[in-house]
Amino acid sequence: MSPAARVLFASASLLLVLGAAPSARADGGWSLAPSGTGRSLVYAEGAPGAVLQDTVSVTNRGARAVTVRLSGSGVAVTFAESRVRVPARTRADVPFTLSARDDRTGSIVARGSDGRTATVPVRLRVGGPALSALTVEQISVRRDGIAYELVNRGTTTLVPRLAVHADGLFGPVLDRGPRTLPVHLAPGRRMRLTEPWRDRPALDSVRVRLTVTAAGGAHDTAASSARFVPWGAVTGAAGTAAAGAALLLVRRRRRRTPEEAGPESPRTEVELTGAVT
Repeated sequence: MSPAARVLFASASLLLVLGAAPSARADGGWSLAPSGTGRSLVYAEGAPGAVLQDTVSVTNRGARAVTVRLSGSGVAVTFAESRVRVPARTRADVPFTLSARDDRTGSIVARGSDGRTATVPVRLRVGGPALSALTVEQISVRRDGIAYELVNRGTTTLVPRLAVHADGLFGPVLDRGPRTLPVHLAPGRRMRLTEPWRDRPALDSVRVRLTVTAAGGAHDTAASSARFVPWGAVTGAAGTAAAGAALLLVRRRRRRTPEEAGPESPRTEVELTGAVT
């Protein structure tokens, strides 16, 4: 977090006592507005990934204190204080930050203890050149499938396409062509997904390769290795030795020349299934 952001969150809401108000305005209630003068909305603009700062003011012109809860709608807002108690005839200035990921339209919402609600429109614009960049990371083969992470490292929202390939000791054991994933990955966002693989080998040593692409030229490939051993079918030291011998035998058979091994068709499995979030 930047020094400016640390200062922002270290600061409490600033309370400023208003000038004396006539008794006729004692029931004037409270209001929400961007801090400063002449602004009817919050407009923020910055480079992708920037943290933008601003302030809203809750003004209580009534004769009693009011507690207001602040939240964001349609935009990611972090407040220095999301729950603010505003004494009578007092204004509370509340700093907040916005994360510049993509162009957004939303609002800041204030809900008072008196049941009233007030909003301030928010317009967020992300500047700079459009950049399409995507990486696939943290690949691991698990019981329920192939887990991995997608990271949008560009400045535009991406709809990724995924291709999956796995080679075993005898050749290909999984080959799924590129298909569109049912996700929209915002700039800077990291998403954990799982690719189902229900009919994976019971005994094999495989290398899994994932390739992801997206519009704008985004492309990345990453791989991971895994061994499948049917531990449930073997017990004790003898079972462990048998499993190890089986793997060794498989490796030796793979090293045999084509003349020794004879013709053999590679095993290819195709299953079009969606990713599971």
